[in-house]
Amino acid sequence: MEELKPNKSDLLALARSKLASERTFLAYFRIAVVFFSSGFAILKLGALRDITSIGYFLLVLAPLMMQIGIFHYYYTRRQLQKVYDNNQIKEFD
Repeated sequence: MEELKPNKSDLLALARSKLASERTFLAYFRIAVVFFSSGFAILKLGALRDITSIGYFLLVLAPLMMQIGIFHYYYTRRQLQKVYDNNQIKEFD
């Protein structure tokens, strides 16, 4: 049985998927930084004493968002690597 070689369109789709995965990770990272800085600011500002529980919640949520982003990035990377390996494609770096 003849093995199919990926065409340029397939290679470009894989490259776009890799870049999309990186952008998604950066979005999770950005959310984690915003949650952390907002939670810290809420706790440090005396005028916002009424919502300190939200500040603590954001401080707990920030590392969780970062972990979700890291997990999602490496999961997607493994899935793309399987496609690269199955088609004997050298990964774009």
